[in-house]
Amino acid sequence: MILRKTLPLIALCIVLSCKNEPPKEALEKVTMDEDYDPEANLSALRIELRPIGSPVANYVHAVRTGNLLFLAGKGPRQANGENVVGKLGLDLTVEEGYNAAREAGINQLSVLKEELGDLRKVKRIVNVKGMVNAIPEFTDQSKVINGYSDLMVAVFGEKGKHSRAAVGMGSLPGNMAVEVEMVVEVYE
Repeated sequence: MILRKTLPLIALCIVLSCKNEPPKEALEKVTMDEDYDPEANLSALRIELRPIGSPVANYVHAVRTGNLLFLAGKGPRQANGENVVGKLGLDLTVEEGYNAAREAGINQLSVLKEELGDLRKVKRIVNVKGMVNAIPEFTDQSKVINGYSDLMVAVFGEKGKHSRAAVGMGSLPGNMAVEVEMVVEVYE
C-alpha cells in the first residue's frame, strides 16, 4: 500500500532529476551576444542618459515580474528639465512630435539603466504603448511614435523591434505632447 502511494512520487523525482538542462547562468551566456552593446550604441548616437528622479504621483518607475519589466509612462522631458508640450495638429508638427517621442525614449532608457545597471541585460523590447496628445483630426500618431521606436531599434538592434500601439489622446498630464509605456524582457 505504501509503495503504491509513493511510486508516482518517486517517478516524478526521477523525471525531474534527469532533465538535461544547463544551469541558467550557462543559458544566459549562450544567448547573450558578445557584440551586443546598447550602451556603446547610445554613445555613438551621442545620447547621455539622465537622472530619473522620483515619481511625481503615487506610482513607481518600473515593476518587475519574472523576466518582464513594466515601465510606467514617461513623457518628453528634455535634458533642460522641461517637457515638450502642446497638441499635435495644433501646436506641434509631426517632426516635433517625433522628436518628443524620442525624448520620452531617452527617459525610458534612463529608467532601464537605473533598474538593470547594464543595458545588455535587455533581452528584447516586447511592447510599446505610445499616447499622442492630439486634436481629433490628427491621424499621424504612428509617425510621431516612430521617434520612440526608431530609437529603440537604434540602441538595441533587432532586440529593439517590438509590438506597439500608437493612439491619440484628448489630453495628457501637463499638456505634454506624448507619453509612452514599455514592456521589456530581461535576462534573469
